[in-house]
Amino acid sequence: MLGIIDVGGGLRGAFTAGVYDYFLDRKVQPFGYLLGVSAGSANMVTYLAGQRGRNQRFYTEYAFRSRYMSAGNFLRGGSYIDLDYVYTTLSGPGGEDPVDLEAFNANPARYEAVVTDAATGQPLYFDKAELAQGDFSVIKASCAVPGACRPYPVHGRPGFDGGVADPVPYRRAFEQGCDRVVVLLTRPADFVRPPLEHAKVMERSLRRWPNAYAALKRRYIRYNQDVAAVKKLEEEGKALLVAPADISGMSTLTRDKAAIQRLYRMGYDQGERIERFARR
Repeated sequence: MLGIIDVGGGLRGAFTAGVYDYFLDRKVQPFGYLLGVSAGSANMVTYLAGQRGRNQRFYTEYAFRSRYMSAGNFLRGGSYIDLDYVYTTLSGPGGEDPVDLEAFNANPARYEAVVTDAATGQPLYFDKAELAQGDFSVIKASCAVPGACRPYPVHGRPGFDGGVADPVPYRRAFEQGCDRVVVLLTRPADFVRPPLEHAKVMERSLRRWPNAYAALKRRYIRYNQDVAAVKKLEEEGKALLVAPADISGMSTLTRDKAAIQRLYRMGYDQGERIERFARR
């Protein structure tokens, strides 16, 4: 079974939005298992629902609204990104740009999203059944960036961005039966993640969640080790690592429409390479 892993990356997720639109244009869905982290978990839902162009609208239009993310949101609710606005007001049943739940639920591919348990700092994995009725709490939690967002509850347990605990979850894909994986990064493949910046500020921000903070401090080690491991698997023909050549200086929450559009086009252009890998 071929799996695909989308590691997310905030607004850099426009890169993987381009990948999915390539496959929707080609009317090809070669993946038996899809595993999303943070923004990657949301992009995958749109892809499985067959909604070509929907992801792109979120990056090039909705993300520039103050309701989506702003200092005002932080002052009012403690989160820079209004996750309820993004994944309920916009995406939920009856929303402005809703997920096609009928198509999503009918798609036979397996899907999981990664959430970091704020209390334990450990990864949790949730499948399609959690989203079936249009409750996107799992995605909200997976996208709750520490420092920018308060943890979001799933079944009463507060959750943070899935990339804190499992930034490149290739092991999970193989555990779930994949024999080959495509790994989508939103930073260049040679990027080496540095130690956590502003550690003392983050420690204060996460003082209620010491295990989540500990996982966040370790994330750079885990990310770098995981990318190196995927490169080794690539040499063995068991993986394909796909990443943008350049991100134009974009950080997780950089609102630069031209850079976002470039990333989208780069992702779209990588689709053919992924399709060739899938056919082997």
